[in-house]
Amino acid sequence: MTATTDGSTVLLDDRLCLALYTASRAMTARYRPLLSEFGLTYPQYLVMAQLWEDGDSPVRRIGERLSLESSTLSPLLKRLEVMGFVVRRRSEQDERSVLVSVTPKGEVLRERAAEVPTEICAASGLDPLAQAALVAQLRLLTSRLVQSLESDK
Repeated sequence: MTATTDGSTVLLDDRLCLALYTASRAMTARYRPLLSEFGLTYPQYLVMAQLWEDGDSPVRRIGERLSLESSTLSPLLKRLEVMGFVVRRRSEQDERSVLVSVTPKGEVLRERAAEVPTEICAASGLDPLAQAALVAQLRLLTSRLVQSLESDK
């Protein structure tokens, strides 16, 4: 059991970790039926969204931006390539780097999936301002947790 500053115990249902975990699972589950229409998993959709936003990206940048390990990202990119949504190629400037680009088929997918963020926002019950505030709070929380981990090293 976790104790508060006054010595009382925090019940599981009142712990931040459980609230974040269940919210994350609910968000992923809410995306599932929307993305199944396109044959995408949630992580695949995040990669596509990142590429649509940033354009051609090194694999390393995608992993950093989405907090995905190489062992997760490499097979995911291979599946997206087999599906025809992306193409991977070695960088001409640095052969150690692999660039990922959206294909024309991937651009068509972008148009077809354009309403997904709007549908998710509506399902959340949050207006755009409330959503932006929550995102800012979660980014701050993430930053603090990462700093805490780094200071423990």
